[in-house]
Amino acid sequence: MDRLIYTAMSGAKQIFTQQAGVAHNLANAATTGYRALEHKFRAVQIQGEGMPTRAFVADASVKNIFDQGPLLSTGRPLDIAVQGSGWIAVEVPDGTEAYTRAGNLRVNADGMLQTADGHNVLSDGGPINIPPDNRVEIGPDGTISVVPLYGTPNTTNNVGQIKLVNPPEDQLVRGGDGFFRVAGGAPAEVDPNVRVASGVLEGSNVNVTDVMVNLISLARQFEMQIRMLQNADTNARAASQIIGTGQ
Repeated sequence: MDRLIYTAMSGAKQIFTQQAGVAHNLANAATTGYRALEHKFRAVQIQGEGMPTRAFVADASVKNIFDQGPLLSTGRPLDIAVQGSGWIAVEVPDGTEAYTRAGNLRVNADGMLQTADGHNVLSDGGPINIPPDNRVEIGPDGTISVVPLYGTPNTTNNVGQIKLVNPPEDQLVRGGDGFFRVAGGAPAEVDPNVRVASGVLEGSNVNVTDVMVNLISLARQFEMQIRMLQNADTNARAASQIIGTGQ
């Protein structure tokens, strides 16, 4: 069997992987604060007897795209969006710290400030508790103020400050749960320069038009690799027939 089959097979396999990544981006085009991912590939020359005339395709890495998504006004006090670079610190089920850009927050029945999927939002001292019967306001630096709905009017109390961090992008690792973490597991330091806007949500940074064009391009590349496989198989069959006839 022609060695071209193995070369084309490696290309088809990696294109299939890239298609899965692009489809994942498309599925999250409407996910609040989602960061797109991109598969990076490289050619690896085959080492052996003779000249290295063939190359396999190898998956080099998965790149996270950190461009900011569109800001959508909601007017909801518990909706916040990080302006520019930065992240909101949350507590994941194993008790460690992770980071997200999804600022659609809520207060649960126990008064804990959480993300929409139920993870506690962290301050520098731990989870944040919101007293009942209060109107919540979130300042640009993440400071949370509450105003009682009953009793003395215009009385404002600070109950905490959302932990806002901005670790280097090359140190961030995306987890299977969609949250980012600092490589090595150490928590990031608070960055006082990170700012948030209240009553606003950041949409996904996935460009749907680019994703659809990319899917079409990948489909064409996959078809080309399959045709190479078919041609190699046809050539191998023809060669076998010629050899058989000459015997």
